[in-house]
Amino acid sequence: MDTKRQDEPSAGQPRDSDRRRWPRAGQVHQEDAPSLAPAFEPLLFSTLELAPADQFAAWQAHIAPLVEVRLPDDKSLNDGFPADHTTWNLGGMLIVQQRAAAHSYVRSAAKLRSSSIDHWYIVLPRTGRSWTEVDRRVAENQPGKLEIRSLGYPFRGRVTGSESLFLYLPRDLFSDAASTLDAKNNSILSGNFANLLVDYLNSIEARMRYLTAEDLPRIVHATRSMVIACLAPPTEHAAVAEQLTSVALMERARRHVQHNLDAAHLTPDSMCRALGVSRSRLYQLFEPSGGVIHYIQSRRLLASHVALSDPADGRRIVEIAEAFGFSSAANFSRAFSKEFGYSPREGRSAVVLPRPAHPVSPGGHDEAPSFEGWLKALGS
Repeated sequence: MDTKRQDEPSAGQPRDSDRRRWPRAGQVHQEDAPSLAPAFEPLLFSTLELAPADQFAAWQAHIAPLVEVRLPDDKSLNDGFPADHTTWNLGGMLIVQQRAAAHSYVRSAAKLRSSSIDHWYIVLPRTGRSWTEVDRRVAENQPGKLEIRSLGYPFRGRVTGSESLFLYLPRDLFSDAASTLDAKNNSILSGNFANLLVDYLNSIEARMRYLTAEDLPRIVHATRSMVIACLAPPTEHAAVAEQLTSVALMERARRHVQHNLDAAHLTPDSMCRALGVSRSRLYQLFEPSGGVIHYIQSRRLLASHVALSDPADGRRIVEIAEAFGFSSAANFSRAFSKEFGYSPREGRSAVVLPRPAHPVSPGGHDEAPSFEGWLKALGS
């Protein structure tokens, strides 16, 4: 269910080996992309390399933790079942980019009894249509519309060949709004807040490969706030709108910092002028990040680390320091060593920035990541 490098192909022109990573047409342009190492790697699944007769069985096994799936009546196993399933684990939620041929699906009462997975999930179709029934009520979805459903209730449905974005969100994330979500189970979200959430998800999807570990919990929190905004009664819309305004302003502020890492004039005052906000509002916005100046320096250090560890970047350490706004090599070296625990010269030999490891089993032993494992660990 159901940082790009310059030498990689653009959207719409994937290499054969990258067919599972279907970036949308609206993806980030190179000049907008942060030069930071990604916080995580996606979990890739595809049937495309299998023999046609084996493709649907592979899809059934992959998606079995969620639903049982069947082929349409006019299709056979020999017709094949082309499908891609790319999962991104943000810690507090999963984002899945899925492309699959037409099929039907059932999450039965028996499946519920044998499964501990009761998350909420949101579907944003890019292509195709679907029809899903819960308690005799059918939700019909189409491209550009948001659909919300609980995995804690039985449902069944069918979908045409489609590409969709899925969000899996743990029930505990909405413990203070459980009744509001339950009332909207198996429904199509509409209105201005739903449109804002669509725009936000499009933006997050386009930047998945550029996110850093620091971004992930904030994205989960912002997504939660926007989902609740879509479901909130009109009497709460003023408070919700203020919260969403802060989310949007923070996104603008981060983009401004990223686009001006090499600018000597990047200061709180210059940011206030560029964003049109007061100093107190700016400081309030960045308080969770340790303050504006700390955030700017942290981003500059991350970007300089990437440059230092890039074998293709032949600049001297002092040139890289100056390129990212540091006034002297000594200041840069002290800040770099404090941030990473080793000197810029040692960082020159590093391949990539440290990044979070894959989830670890309760016993403390590393396990190969799987879609089912990520689903079960979500929210724990």
